[in-house]
Amino acid sequence: MNKHRRMNLILRFFKGSKRFFIIAVLASLATTILNALIPQIFRFTIDSVLGGDGYKYLASHLWVMSLLLIGVALLSGGALFLTRTCTAKSGENFAKNLRDALFSHVQRLPMKWHDRHQTGDIIQRCTSDVEVIRNFVLTQFLEVFRTVFIVVVSFGMMLSMNVKLSLLTLIFVPIVVLYSTIFYRLIAKRFTIADEAEGELSTVVQENATGVRVVRAFGREKFEMERFREKNEGFARLWIRLGTLSGLYWGIGDLITGLQVVTVIVAGAIEAVSGSITVGEFIAFASYNTTLVWPVRGLGRILSDMSKAGVSFERMEYILNAKEEDYSEKEIYNKEVRRETENHEIAFSHVNFAYDTEKQVLKDVDFIIPQGSVFGILGGTGSGKSTIIQLLNRLYELGDEDGKVTVGGRNVKKVPLEWLRKNVGMVLQEPFLYSRTIRENIAASVPGATMEEIREAAKIACVDEAIMNFVDGYDTLVGERGVTLSGGQRQRIAIARMLLQKTPIMVFDDSLSAVDSETDSRIRKALLQNRKQTTIILISHRITTLMNADQIMVLHQGRIEELGTHKELIGQQGIYRRIYDIQMSQDDRMQVEE
Repeated sequence: MNKHRRMNLILRFFKGSKRFFIIAVLASLATTILNALIPQIFRFTIDSVLGGDGYKYLASHLWVMSLLLIGVALLSGGALFLTRTCTAKSGENFAKNLRDALFSHVQRLPMKWHDRHQTGDIIQRCTSDVEVIRNFVLTQFLEVFRTVFIVVVSFGMMLSMNVKLSLLTLIFVPIVVLYSTIFYRLIAKRFTIADEAEGELSTVVQENATGVRVVRAFGREKFEMERFREKNEGFARLWIRLGTLSGLYWGIGDLITGLQVVTVIVAGAIEAVSGSITVGEFIAFASYNTTLVWPVRGLGRILSDMSKAGVSFERMEYILNAKEEDYSEKEIYNKEVRRETENHEIAFSHVNFAYDTEKQVLKDVDFIIPQGSVFGILGGTGSGKSTIIQLLNRLYELGDEDGKVTVGGRNVKKVPLEWLRKNVGMVLQEPFLYSRTIRENIAASVPGATMEEIREAAKIACVDEAIMNFVDGYDTLVGERGVTLSGGQRQRIAIARMLLQKTPIMVFDDSLSAVDSETDSRIRKALLQNRKQTTIILISHRITTLMNADQIMVLHQGRIEELGTHKELIGQQGIYRRIYDIQMSQDDRMQVEE
């Protein structure tokens, strides 16, 4: 991203807080000017005392000097308060806008993007990197303006007193600026490496926390500790190098600054002794020189923090520049169009799909699911079952040359995503539950749902009784990812969440795998009794889950091997029959056939 676009992006995040930043800049200028008056007051006082009757002058003018100093201090303090307050408001608003933009953008990024990026790194970019930029905006961004003000005002005051000494002061400024620029270039690359290392460290922590049960189950604690220790040591080494570079910079910077101060004081003392300047001017000049040299010396800190913030901003730009899913209304989706899609017939027409360019997951898949029917999909791991559903819901986009998926005769690529996902309900194989109450988890699909509606959905999912057995019922707090519930309870709560949405198309992606056969049968029976014109798609490894479907499709290595009713497939002596024979005992088979 070029500098112009980056600046526009930065200004975008200052939306709503620009006025606070402008006030902070003006207040900082006022503080600088007021502070610049103090050496002049001392200069006038010292020269007046030394140049005349000091005692009489102090007796008659001490109160004037005191009032001036108090007045300047009060005004300077007020301006400083205004500076800090407005800086805090503009900085925090900037960070809030940035966090909102990042989170909203990540929500709309396609699944392919998420597949290629580690969760820990995304979290680090959206939290730690934002914090780095926030700290820079709060502390150093305004410091850039303040440094310019101090240099201009202080140097202007110095010029008004002695041009020769002022020019002598300037000799060291280019040296400090050049030295700081070199330091900035050296440290910028290292900050990038350190930030990437922090992202890797965050990923290790995130993966370990998410998979803590797997770690414990396989006794991998030592391995994970060693893995973390290795990443942590590498991260620490990077920051030690950065600290060494920083220490070297400040050490040499102190030497250059010290030389400048000594040079100016010695030259000023000679000028004062020779009578070219007064003692008061010498003291004021020395004060301005000190005021001038420290902000210039602090340029390295500003550049260092700017480098760190720049790296963090680039990492966030990477996310913000990633292409979102298209949520725009590609066509006028009026009432007429909605009526056309109310039949909700689903059709896959010669669909081919690959997650990457090497392996084809679906190969010439072609089938129709009539509205209101129950459609079963059976297949082994990697056969493409879940891919079919993800293409239907546009979690992954189908290429223009790779066939077509339609709902109600309309290409899903031309149907607004928001409408599509509100009308195609999904229960995934691994249900996700929030760290909230059971009631809130079920109502996540319909935030304004009543308790009666929530319980009705839970009853159809055969989980209401289990919930009511908890001490707090529907107000029971679910642990992170639902760890306080059994696998079957988590699946049934996820089913209830989808049922509450009352979508015309319902998809169950092996979402009954964690419940026993009896509960599976009860849930399917309840679904059929309450489905009305709903189209139901069942994906399962369990024959008993699919055998009552209107049609069953058997996938093998991305191709449709068989398609028909349970009775038809049993008679074909194909894959379906072989799986049926494996899963069903002789007694079970007799019971089903009866």
